[in-house]
Amino acid sequence: MSILVNKESKIIVQGITGSEGSFHAGQCLEYAGNVVGGVTPGKGGQTALDGRVPVFNTCAEARAKTGANVSLIFVPPAFAADAIMEAADAGIEVIVCITEGIPVADMVGVYAYLQTTSSRLIGPNCPGLLTPGEAKVGIMPGFIAKKGRIGVISKSGTLTYEAVHQLVKVGLGQSTCVGIGGDPIIGTKMVDLLEMFEADPETDAIVMIGEIGGSMEIEAAHYIKAHVRKPVIGFIAGQTAPPGRRMGHAGAIVSGADESAEAKMKIMRECGLHVVDSPAQIGVTVRTALGVQVA
Repeated sequence: MSILVNKESKIIVQGITGSEGSFHAGQCLEYAGNVVGGVTPGKGGQTALDGRVPVFNTCAEARAKTGANVSLIFVPPAFAADAIMEAADAGIEVIVCITEGIPVADMVGVYAYLQTTSSRLIGPNCPGLLTPGEAKVGIMPGFIAKKGRIGVISKSGTLTYEAVHQLVKVGLGQSTCVGIGGDPIIGTKMVDLLEMFEADPETDAIVMIGEIGGSMEIEAAHYIKAHVRKPVIGFIAGQTAPPGRRMGHAGAIVSGADESAEAKMKIMRECGLHVVDSPAQIGVTVRTALGVQVA
């Protein structure tokens, strides 16, 4: 089993005729074969990816013609907010926005709009979703993952890949990997995904990778203490970051006492998470938490 996407998912790519959209749509299609269409206004009726994928003018048309339930967005920052809302307006259930640099003011409006719909947004500024062997929606390298029973939640794209690598090294596969993005306003938070993984009977443990700045990891830790019975292995990036300086992501800036890596890790340990000091310890720690002997 998995969360959010699987082999039954039907994916459309907004911005499929652009260079990035075309390249990554091709990667997703090659991985699992479930890219069913693309959307570029004014280019409806054309095809993309060497004639393998039809292009539509709107998400509504694409959904009506293909039955799409997932949208992957590669649209420039100035137009990405409208693209997200267009997908939601068309009734797309899962929207994955890769675009980096969307203005915060635009995302405030998007977030409010999404509350009036049944759509779920992953991102923006994220690597997307990967259910190994079933669906790739975004830019995660599918070849590094393998099918298994460990859920992965991460603010960082590269640390998602490192966590997957560490898990595979010790013989553990993944149920679904979710890169949530590091912007100040994102569509789906850690708590939302923890609830999904806890309810998934084929996920045995969860890896949660956070970073400095904001309170999302603290909220997640308290949620885990109250509601999650599966082992959760946690890591916080930015342990050497000075207060007041943004490190990498737009949301990665320490502005309060509880927003440093040290403070977050302390709270996570108090809430029962298995906290590691380095990503290199993730795989071994997951196996230990599951009671599996490490070779």
